[in-house]
This record gives sequence, C-alpha cells and structure tokens, in this order.
Amino acid sequence: MPALNPPPDHQKLSAPAKDTPTFSPDKVSVIYVLGGPGAGKGTQCANLVRDYGFKHLSAGDLLRAEQDRPDSQFGNMIKEYIRDGKIVPMEVTVQLLENAMTEGINNGKEGQKSRFLIDGFPRKMDQALRFESAVCPSKFTLFFDCPEDVMQERLINRGKTSGRSDDNAESIKKRFRTFVETSMPVVDHFEKEGKVVKVSAVKGPNEIYEEVKGRMGERGFDMRK
Repeated sequence: MPALNPPPDHQKLSAPAKDTPTFSPDKVSVIYVLGGPGAGKGTQCANLVRDYGFKHLSAGDLLRAEQDRPDSQFGNMIKEYIRDGKIVPMEVTVQLLENAMTEGINNGKEGQKSRFLIDGFPRKMDQALRFESAVCPSKFTLFFDCPEDVMQERLINRGKTSGRSDDNAESIKKRFRTFVETSMPVVDHFEKEGKVVKVSAVKGPNEIYEEVKGRMGERGFDMRK
C-alpha cells in the first residue's frame, strides 16, 4: 500500500502524475457523499452500507486517524488544519483514500464489484479533478441539501457527546463558511455534468432514506441484503 512520505514543505506536496486512474469505473463504483456539516451524511451512509454492500470511507475519519497515528509525518499539520476549519492539502487526502480503497478491494470477495461511498469528499475542485483522473472516476455525487440553521442545531447537540474538537460554535461557523465557499462549486460542477443526486435532508432519517433508496434505484444500484 503506498506510503505517505514526508515532503520538504507540507504546503507544496506533490504526487506522481498518472496516465490512467488506479481503478477502472467498470470494476469499481465510487459515489461521493456531500452536504454541509450536520446534514446527516454519516447516518445515510450507514444505511447504504447495510443495504447496498458499499464500503464507507470518510475523508474526515481517515484524516483524524492519520493525525493520531504515532509515526505519522503529517499528524500535527492535519490537526492544525482541522482545528482552523481549513481543508487539508489535496495530496494527503487523495492518497489516504486510495490506500483505503486498495485495502478494501484486497479484502473483498473475489470477483465482486467494489462499491465505495466517499463521505465528505471532494471538498474542493482540485480534489475532485485529482481523484477523478488519478484514482477512479465517480458514478455520481449524492448531495444532502440542508439549511444552515438545521445543521447548526444538529452539530451543537452532537458536540455534547461526540468529543470531537470541531463540534463547537466557533469551528462550526468556520466549517459552514468553508463548505459554501469551496464545496458548493464542486456540487455545481458535477450537476452540470448530470452527476448529482440531490436529496432534501430536512426530514427525519427514515424519510430521507426512503428518498435515497428511490434515487439509487434510478441510477441502477440494487440492494444487496
């Protein structure tokens, strides 16, 4: 599995250019899952993993795990970026996702198509373009549309028990601003290509999932119970 080698300057990370993506979209299905912080992405991803045979990869969870890994060269840098509500350099996130996909495929059943939900990614256009060209083109983006006031209330409540350092009022405001400024252009980009499935995330989790299942069927994804 490719390692993350320390660069001379973490602000100027680079990765080898690739002529073709690591994984073929004919064999590997990737769905991006986007929505503002507190839109309920994790809950719906858990449903899709249970019913559709997806492997759930959370870019945020992978980054948090990397920052806590004792021998990580990027731990302190990742911690600073997350604390300040900034987006971690693209190359680190893309490599962590590729590593996780490789592990998932190697541990999967022989001959079975691999399905991946990538939660909270891509958060910027450069991430999207790099992942699509170097790792695997996505099938579509599942976008959970939710008003800011609803998301904020959910996050404040979650922060009481989550223990996450970014579930506080100041970090929440920074994350909202970052999402609108950097992630919504990604949604708009893929929407122009007909690769966005937009779901209203205001209702309860069960009602939202009923809509998600209908939309997945429209895109040719069957349940695998």
